[in-house]
Amino acid sequence: MNVERVGLQSERTVVLIAYVLHLIGSVAGVTSIIGLILNYVRRNRYGDTYTSHHSWMIRSFWWALLWLVIGICTTFLLIGWAICVLAWVWYVYRHVRGLIALANGEPMPR
Repeated sequence: MNVERVGLQSERTVVLIAYVLHLIGSVAGVTSIIGLILNYVRRNRYGDTYTSHHSWMIRSFWWALLWLVIGICTTFLLIGWAICVLAWVWYVYRHVRGLIALANGEPMPR
């Protein structure tokens, strides 16, 4: 087995672990931060496909956090609860979509 192939397979495993950490974090919270750190550390290691997955998770995390803050700040208007739920559903959807693309060997859109 050549070294590049082993490196690509191990990076695929790292991306898979990051997705799982983010999905667990959608309920537990802390593991999303661990996944985010992993994304930043491994972002530009092995070509466009895996870089796109790391960037996808990074963007998903920060956008979801922004919408959660907006939701929390507007809970007194009652719309905040809906914003929080929609942000959570969107976050989970993005990571499930990413897992499916990873399983098919596809990059994520920019």
